[in-house]
Amino acid sequence: MSSKCPHPRIAVFKFASCDGCQLSLLDLEDELLAVAGAVELAYFPEASRRMAKGPFDIALVEGSITTHHDAERIQHVRRQAKVLISIGACATAGGIQSLRNWQDVSEYVRTVYAKPDFISTLKMSTPVAEHVPVDLELRGCPIQKHQLLEVICATLAGRKPNIPTGSVCLECKRQGTACVLVTAGMPCLGPVTQAGCGAICPAFDRPCYGCFGPMESANAPALAQRFRVLGLTQPEIERSFRTYNAWAWQFRRVSEQTTGVPPGNEVRQP
Repeated sequence: MSSKCPHPRIAVFKFASCDGCQLSLLDLEDELLAVAGAVELAYFPEASRRMAKGPFDIALVEGSITTHHDAERIQHVRRQAKVLISIGACATAGGIQSLRNWQDVSEYVRTVYAKPDFISTLKMSTPVAEHVPVDLELRGCPIQKHQLLEVICATLAGRKPNIPTGSVCLECKRQGTACVLVTAGMPCLGPVTQAGCGAICPAFDRPCYGCFGPMESANAPALAQRFRVLGLTQPEIERSFRTYNAWAWQFRRVSEQTTGVPPGNEVRQP
């Protein structure tokens, strides 16, 4: 009998999303071959017809929870996984679809669908962590593929992943990119957004749109005040913080404060 230990089993699950974060995993190409040789990709419908059953050592979950079926399925995924890692803005902050959380979803359903009685959906689009315990969140829209590789390798090695926690501003400074907030008066979210994208937008004279979500200790209210100094109206400030990570509590809180949410109803840190 062989004394070799079986390879760790990895599963990749999709919920409400565009598949971009799963494609980031496939974009690893050569690195993915090395990963595939060290682990067993037991369940990955995006890349394989194989549909093995759990339990799994690691479950990577892309997408937000938007339907009753999703809410039930994520519970099943959590029971099968030793470690559950949510990947991407949809899974970690509700995604762009969480913009519906401030509206009447039933009105949208009646407007879009000829047979709204057949549509079953939750009133809100929410992150995975609002439904089950999550061991680690990897942000981004989409995620940075080498960060995903680092998370997988670190988890298998039993160590903390080496993921940047600073802001996009640090990436701009390291690359010698002029601050578009200071030099051009653009409403840039770089000061409150987690690094990881390589500060692509400011490098092309565009403001950061917050794709990687709020950084640690993000001072979003101070940035909102800076936007007011620049002349942005309250609706413009709200839209600035309601993009890919609109339901992240740091961005959600400041966007709701700009729209006059009654005192006592503000979003608080979980």
